[in-house]
Amino acid sequence: MIHLPVLIADLGLILAAAGVITLLFKKIKQPLVLGYILAGLLVGPHINIIPTVSDNKSITIWGEIGVIFLLFSLGLEFSFKKLVKVGGSASITAIVKIIFIILAGYLIGKAMGWNDMDSIFLGGIISISSTMITIKAFEELGIKHKKFAGLVFGVLIVEDLVAILLLVLFSTMAVSQQAAGPEMIKSILKLGFFLILWFLGGIFLVPSFLKATKKLMNDETMLVVSLALCLVMVLLADKVGFSPALGAFVMGSILAETTQAERIEHLTKSVKDLFAAVFFVSVGMLINPSILITYALPIFLITLVIIFGKIIFTVLGALLAGQPLKTAVQAGMSLAQIGEFSFIIATLGVSLKVTSDFLYPIAVAAAAITTFTTPYLIKLSEPLYNFLNKALPIKWVEAIERYSSSTEGITTMSDWKILLRSYIFNTIIHSVIIISIILLAARFLNPFIQIQLNAGANSTIISVIISFILMSPFLWALSLRRIQRTAYSHLWLNKKYTRGPLIAIEIFRIILGIFFVGFLMYEFFETWVAAIIALTLVILVMIIFSRKLQSFYNKMENRFMLNLNERENRTPNILPWDTHLTEITVAPESELVGKTLVDLKIREQYGVNIAMIERGRINISTPSRDERLYPNDKLLIIGTDDQLAKIKPLFEGIVDETLVSIPMEDMSLQKIIINSKSSVFGQTIRDSGIREQTQGLVVGIERNGQRILNPDSNLVFENEDIVWIVGNNKKIPELLK
Repeated sequence: MIHLPVLIADLGLILAAAGVITLLFKKIKQPLVLGYILAGLLVGPHINIIPTVSDNKSITIWGEIGVIFLLFSLGLEFSFKKLVKVGGSASITAIVKIIFIILAGYLIGKAMGWNDMDSIFLGGIISISSTMITIKAFEELGIKHKKFAGLVFGVLIVEDLVAILLLVLFSTMAVSQQAAGPEMIKSILKLGFFLILWFLGGIFLVPSFLKATKKLMNDETMLVVSLALCLVMVLLADKVGFSPALGAFVMGSILAETTQAERIEHLTKSVKDLFAAVFFVSVGMLINPSILITYALPIFLITLVIIFGKIIFTVLGALLAGQPLKTAVQAGMSLAQIGEFSFIIATLGVSLKVTSDFLYPIAVAAAAITTFTTPYLIKLSEPLYNFLNKALPIKWVEAIERYSSSTEGITTMSDWKILLRSYIFNTIIHSVIIISIILLAARFLNPFIQIQLNAGANSTIISVIISFILMSPFLWALSLRRIQRTAYSHLWLNKKYTRGPLIAIEIFRIILGIFFVGFLMYEFFETWVAAIIALTLVILVMIIFSRKLQSFYNKMENRFMLNLNERENRTPNILPWDTHLTEITVAPESELVGKTLVDLKIREQYGVNIAMIERGRINISTPSRDERLYPNDKLLIIGTDDQLAKIKPLFEGIVDETLVSIPMEDMSLQKIIINSKSSVFGQTIRDSGIREQTQGLVVGIERNGQRILNPDSNLVFENEDIVWIVGNNKKIPELLK
């Protein structure tokens, strides 16, 4: 007899419980995440109503796989370029909210007598809002086109990155058992170093690889390649000491910059859904119901902090960022929940064994409650704004409006700001690349040449030459490349007292380049004399081949920028005044299907413009007046909230109830025999009313041994005709009996 492995049996039990419970939750229109958690509670070790999972360690492995694919999918929706584009408003709002909520969580934890680690983890758990729950609520309420939704999505993007940072910081704190110090700073710098390195390398290599293999990529190979890239980055992250989930998130964000992002997201959705379900079930398995009863009061207090704290501090952050009062209130009411990253942070505390047993169930309970309340809070956001607008002193409301208007005009940058920002980016990016080349050469290249190629003493010289060749374009860009020529010229020519700082900056760049060359020599040479000789030769080579280095670097930079902006170039970037872009899909039942844009007169009647039509893999930018709309076309439309709200029902279509009143199972092919007493006897097919009264269609008539397929509508029914009809099997017999 074949023995079924415990892992497969447990997985089957988990998915069976998840399937049954989530069907119930789908029926009562509640978030599926809560269904998964309840399923985990039922099959967990604390409830014995149904068979329970026998090997918790194996399920932990499935849960870790679930986290990897969950964060990979979040990364596909993230992208670092989106983080740059969300601007100061979303960044300020998110940072203000997170700082105050972490502080509030820590203080309430200490007030309840918890230790420092529990209180710190509590602050991190309740600080991050749920991207999945918020987007799902927006879709169900039909408000994704609202202007405040753009601010909310921007805040969620910033929070995703902060959550990754918190995972790294909390891991460091768990190991060092302290909240500050050199280890914390080292972890932050290490995270920043690898994020920059992975992003630069990923954007340079991955899109180029996908373009080169585009003709070979069907759906199957694209799925395999995408998951392979994800898991390769997971291995790299684990190799350098980070969480595997971080690697999955980074690869997702890299793929989000490619033109294949939507396709990859679609192909990996099923994989993500499967393992995310296993993860959330594993979350439920760790809940002890007795702990929930014992800690009912802390759960209640923490839920209040999440809801009211997030509303207050999000509104405060949005107002400080220059958002109008209405937008700030709507954003605050939309972000008053915790979700997937909160579970991951709580799981981290459990896996590292630095948090108490009660913290995890409390976090899950608070997440469940706030998930339920999210849609209702979003619905109440506008009434709350109307109340505040009337209740607040008029001077306060006017001051908020003046501040919001004044911040919108701050868009210009001085020449100094432009130049310094470019120099900072140039220095950080190229320093990271150069340091990584040196460390890779010293740790891996040199031992490989020495051992595998039997180069002996010559391995050092070979390694230095290879390293320098790889470094040289980036050394040139770091130390000698001209940056922001226009701003530099303005500062040099217009104000003489700016020449001193400019010269100092250029000298610093040259010294930094020499330092990195010296660092390379220090890694490979033991004597100072050899290092100085090598350093002199390297600098001479840099000067002699400066033009060739410039040409080579420019080619690499152009390739990088092409990969970085390729997806963006497919979509027009138009954001004037209070208008914004939103995506609307043309429903198959919409009355707009088949009509040209000139016939629809959307711009003239509603004041909106169609910026782009996405039809399968075809993108039509700024479509012409003769372009027709087809079912499932995705349109990028620009307009105000009110304009988009008016036009949205047109694209969704109004369903004629008479056309969908017949269930599919009620439609069938039926045989009817006509006699002299039949109501349709002596009438033509057209005049019989079969089509109008029964939604039936006459497809054949058998008369005197002859068969007439798809008869003419003018054919008259005769006695003993055998009629074949496709239609409602309940209505047709009534008409023809």
